[in-house]
Amino acid sequence: MTGAEKPLRIAEIFGPTIQGEGALIGLPTVFVRAGGCDYRCAWCDSMHAVDSAYRETWAPMSTAQVWDRVRELSGGGPLTVSLSGGNPAIQDFGPLIAMGRAEGYGFALETQGSVARDWFSELSMLVLSPKPPSSGEHPDWAAFEACLAAGQGAEAVVMKIVVFDDADYAWAQEVAGRYPDLPLVLQPGNPEVDPAVPVAAQDVADRLLWLVEKVTADGWFRPRLLPQLHVMLWGNRRGV
Repeated sequence: MTGAEKPLRIAEIFGPTIQGEGALIGLPTVFVRAGGCDYRCAWCDSMHAVDSAYRETWAPMSTAQVWDRVRELSGGGPLTVSLSGGNPAIQDFGPLIAMGRAEGYGFALETQGSVARDWFSELSMLVLSPKPPSSGEHPDWAAFEACLAAGQGAEAVVMKIVVFDDADYAWAQEVAGRYPDLPLVLQPGNPEVDPAVPVAAQDVADRLLWLVEKVTADGWFRPRLLPQLHVMLWGNRRGV
């Protein structure tokens, strides 16, 4: 690590496994989960990567150290690397993306759209996931639009909204109308966030069915509806 380089705060690096949610669901992926977030969503399922109470568990790593671990896990094969968190946009992953792209890897990043980065344009996929009313957070739409602008050069930009209840659903329709040209994914929320508590796959399916029935009844066929596949398979266990 050079003296000028600020270490990355890394909560965990794991994989390869499948991407469990969003537009790349099912894709073989190595995950780099950043530590730290500027939001505190009421139903966050990754508090170990969000709350500063876990800061001592986050590893300070150089870009080269992170990349060495990704290459080790992937066997040198150019897989997709998912940058998640927390909010990975609060750290500088630009050098990591440049390093990986030089070796044929693709990068996907999911963020709530609160911090814009110029390196968004180098992503294979930018997923902007504004948080609905049930989160307790309030999106800054000027910041969201700055993220959209920063991601103009990305290969794909998608909006993903998590829906827990009728209020979230109505909000998702409103936001979708605000950004009519953005591909849209809706995902039913998972109310159980404790890794130690089992999650029944049927419960995940039932929440998806509820959402399917709502959009069908409304004739709202713009969004893709997708489950949290990883929750169906492994519950809330970490590192899978």
